Amino acid sequence: MLVYADNAATTQLSEKSLEAMLPLFREHYGNPSSLHTVGQKAKELLEEAREKVAKAINAEPSTIYFTSGGSEADNQALRSAANIGKRKGKNHIISSKFEHHAILHTLDALAKEGFEITLLDVYSDGVVKPEDVRNAITDKTCLVTIMTANNEIGTIQPIKEIGEICREKKVLFHTDAVQAVGHIPVDVKDMNIDMLSISGHKFHGPKGVGALYARKGILLSNIIEGGAQERKKRAGTENLPAIVGMSVALEDAVSNLEKTTKYVTALRDKLVTGLKNIPKSRINGTLEHHLPGTLNMCFEGIEGEGILLWLDQKGIEASSGSACTSGSLDPSHVLLAIGVPVEIAHGSLRLSISEYNTEEEIDYIIETVPQVIEYLRDMSPVWEKMIKEEN
Repeated sequence: MLVYADNAATTQLSEKSLEAMLPLFREHYGNPSSLHTVGQKAKELLEEAREKVAKAINAEPSTIYFTSGGSEADNQALRSAANIGKRKGKNHIISSKFEHHAILHTLDALAKEGFEITLLDVYSDGVVKPEDVRNAITDKTCLVTIMTANNEIGTIQPIKEIGEICREKKVLFHTDAVQAVGHIPVDVKDMNIDMLSISGHKFHGPKGVGALYARKGILLSNIIEGGAQERKKRAGTENLPAIVGMSVALEDAVSNLEKTTKYVTALRDKLVTGLKNIPKSRINGTLEHHLPGTLNMCFEGIEGEGILLWLDQKGIEASSGSACTSGSLDPSHVLLAIGVPVEIAHGSLRLSISEYNTEEEIDYIIETVPQVIEYLRDMSPVWEKMIKEEN
């Protein structure tokens, strides 16, 4: 049996998304910037896609800018807010210690340019406290950026409350919603969001396409110069097939959100019940405020890499954390941020499921993971030492 349980890394392209994309390769292949009939048909399809993406997060179409993905959207949001702040004499940015590296690495670059960066602590439940945000804001703060849901442990952040504080303090608020949009309700107006990042391949859309929401009145800074596309804020001929595919996938995800959430949550809860009693294991982050399909666990005495390789041998595709750092042997910065000891963080496993998974597949995971853990521990000198010390 082959079980794909790495949906936080990427999802399978939906049939609806694929069907919507195909005509744009052969029939409606025009450049949306062209003035002739073929180009204007492409322009029409582009704007229809913009409307669908906007509707999914309760925004106006004019506030949606298409990008190459979540990382580009994150970069443009942070760079734009930093430039706005700089013009006002403000150089302080607040974020958290367990953000995606698209955020953290951009903040590192901004720090080298003279910006002061505050990374808030994240607690063992994997949730940023709004009062910590309030206490960190100064008269020099130009931006707060906190992710909507964590990409490794799946915990959902109190975005509405954080947004309220930022509005009260007149500070721009950005959220990396790459893992959230299409999986939980997201309303930029109700949640007091100024800027938000989206990535198409996280909700059964294509790879290499995303979007940045920036509310009216925010002057975006270009990070790609060239033509006048995307209202002169993102140069380059639009990847129309991918944009249309993303919009259709998002529309479908949002319209089926309640049904999908109920189904996927039930599968995840079954996973939790089946795996939580493995000796010397722990679930990372609270399950109370949590994405439906993500489960992150640590198993003492073994390495996460070994778990993944043996699960792969048995047909289960999973991960130990973010796909963006899968080549690294360092323990997850997310797990370290929530207080997991280094030696335990090395033995992490992330299982992320979707509505495409079946109950039979979940049963197979529940049957296989304990076997793999036991096998690896039988070979582990670290585990042997732990057991001897306890006895």
